[in-house]
Amino acid sequence: MTTAFAPTTPGAPARATARDWFALAVLMLPVLLVSVDGTVLGFALPSIAATLGPTAAQQLWIVDVYPLVLAGLLVSMGSLGDRFGRRRLLLFGSTGFAAMSVVAAYSPTAGALIAARAGLGFFGAMLMPSTLSLLRNIFADAGQRRLAIAVWASFFAAGAALGPIVGGFLLEHFWWGSVFLMAVPVLVPLLVLAPVFVPESRDPHPGRIDAASIALSLLALTPLVYAVKSLAKGGEPLQVLVPLAVGAVATAAFVRRQLRRPDPMLDVRLFTDSRFSGAVAVNLLSVFSLVGFMFFVSQHLQLVIGMSPMDAGWALVPGLIVMMTAGLLVVRVVRYIAPSTIVVAGMLASAAGYATVTVFASPDSVTAILLAFAMLGVGIGAAETLSNDMIVSSVPAEKAGAASAVSETAYEMGSVLGTAVLGSILAGAYAANLTLPAGVEGADAAAAAETLAGAHHVAAGLPADTGAALIAAAGQAFETGVVVTSAIGVGLMLAAAWIAHRTLRAPSSSTDATAAR
Repeated sequence: MTTAFAPTTPGAPARATARDWFALAVLMLPVLLVSVDGTVLGFALPSIAATLGPTAAQQLWIVDVYPLVLAGLLVSMGSLGDRFGRRRLLLFGSTGFAAMSVVAAYSPTAGALIAARAGLGFFGAMLMPSTLSLLRNIFADAGQRRLAIAVWASFFAAGAALGPIVGGFLLEHFWWGSVFLMAVPVLVPLLVLAPVFVPESRDPHPGRIDAASIALSLLALTPLVYAVKSLAKGGEPLQVLVPLAVGAVATAAFVRRQLRRPDPMLDVRLFTDSRFSGAVAVNLLSVFSLVGFMFFVSQHLQLVIGMSPMDAGWALVPGLIVMMTAGLLVVRVVRYIAPSTIVVAGMLASAAGYATVTVFASPDSVTAILLAFAMLGVGIGAAETLSNDMIVSSVPAEKAGAASAVSETAYEMGSVLGTAVLGSILAGAYAANLTLPAGVEGADAAAAAETLAGAHHVAAGLPADTGAALIAAAGQAFETGVVVTSAIGVGLMLAAAWIAHRTLRAPSSSTDATAAR
């Protein structure tokens, strides 16, 4: 039975007012910012490297420290928002994020920039769970809440795709620090408007602050993210196995502690609800699919096709529009079709997008790539809206912060895994299929075999004929890697469709109760 817009009857949840919809618009400011911030840095790295001269290790930490801190603190910050007030945490996080953005923009050394990026991760962890949990409490009507979450998910996807366009524009006109300073004009209006339009909400009966649970959640998630990133970068076995072991032990200890406490920071029993756990899995795999696709399509458009960063970003706009439209239209479609059916169809559409790449990929396949992104966008847009709605609707409104943090943690893990897993498979297939032309030896051969960008850099210093031959060989090897990676993407999306079919069909008890009101 599908969940429809709730009728206006005695005892029904209050419907949102114009003020509530304006509050939604205000809350989209940090959503857009954080999602743009996740993809814009890659375009600034060459300028940062030229200015600050970081070592190879420091350059990796400039990129990695933000998601490491962010992912590790999401659950803790969601719980703190439930206790102290979600709007209060949002405003505190926004102030800190804006301040750390200024510090990052004017960092004089690579070490200072790494520290600033860690600070951005700390304050960023306060923003995303706060926005989603506030929506859960502002929009009591199930249909209106689903529409609000569709807007939230659409802005999240929009920010990720806008990152390359924004980064390209800023770096063509300003210095690298401008990619951090863009946070200030976005967050200042939030700090002014949120106290006026966004109502405060919190758990009326919060449990005690549990420092041990906070530490365990950080110790569980951060090493796991680090291990995945180390594996993707070809790290030593100990760099992968030790963090994995630490994360596994900390996760077991965290779960054990939550089960024993009368007022757990996160009610892990939620995962026994198949609808909740299935929605979390779909959320993770959807983002995995999107980020993994973006990882290779950006390189294809720029290094194989020869587009500029801005042109490559603009080329993805139609797929972005499709994604946002699908996320919004699903709110109406769900009146007539069961949410589980829509999510399964969305995952199958994503699988079809990856399949399009495996069949039609070639060095000049712009049309096939953009068609595949549109198909992927239909699936991701629909699945993200409904999976997030299922997650936050599975808990009482007063516990929305912790549930929203689970959703955000799934997003961050999907983002990390999408880049790490599919990126490492692509890199391995590229290296295995690259046939170097005569005259490319030693350090040049090693650099060319490592990445497509490395091959282009090496080719620039070679004789014209040899350089052209290297670029052609690298492009062909990269396309072979894209086909292999996309075939694995097809399998993952089919697995996600199966999970959705098995777990999302039966409404949870909390959903039934909500629909009955």
